[in-house]
Amino acid sequence: MNGIDRNQGLARQIAESLQDDIMQGRLGAAQRLPSEADLAERFTVSQPTVREAMKILAAKKLIRSKRGPKGGVFVNPPSLDIAAQTLHETTNWLVSLGAVELSDIVGARRNLGQISIEAACAHATREDHKRIEAALLELDHTEISDEGFCQLEVEFHQAVAAANPNALLRLVMVMVNQSLIPAANMISFQFRQRDKVVALQRQIFSAILARDTAAAVSAFDALIDYQSEVYNMAIEQRAAKQAAAADG
Repeated sequence: MNGIDRNQGLARQIAESLQDDIMQGRLGAAQRLPSEADLAERFTVSQPTVREAMKILAAKKLIRSKRGPKGGVFVNPPSLDIAAQTLHETTNWLVSLGAVELSDIVGARRNLGQISIEAACAHATREDHKRIEAALLELDHTEISDEGFCQLEVEFHQAVAAANPNALLRLVMVMVNQSLIPAANMISFQFRQRDKVVALQRQIFSAILARDTAAAVSAFDALIDYQSEVYNMAIEQRAAKQAAAADG
């Protein structure tokens, strides 16, 4: 093993050790990490190797740097947004590598989304209804980017999921919506008809208002079926382009 490979291996080991300290609570949220010099002494390595370990932890959103007299490297507090963003990035990476199929995303969204729909029908309050309707009305806007429409689509499903009284299921749905919806849209946005998406979501909202679980789940299934068709169109076109490029 050459020197560069050895240093990278040591950096990964240090990052894993510090990550374990964070996960086990030995390094608490917002706690300042020891200096590079102290960590280098602790692990018997050079400061540049410690610096590489810090980059690994920063990429995982486990630490953050702060400048100034009271600066340093600190443990990131637990954050749902950070967890969701990490899952989103990981999902995009797995999709791009083909390790996760679009059919997996469709199945996960269908099964978990139905739980949110059923909970919203049973438990949604007037405030929940207002929040869902507000997100739905935003989706009717046509003068927004594809990225903006995707984000509004996420917000609609987040508003539905927020009506679930189970805190853990709400957490799961935040991560599912913020990771799986953008990952799928990344591939299929150019084939999607916004009016159809909005119309189906209006059906979902109307059924939630009426507390008609069967109708709400049916409308949600229709939405997932449509998005599955769109995904297949995107895959077919990509395969056709790849075949044409190979022939050329």
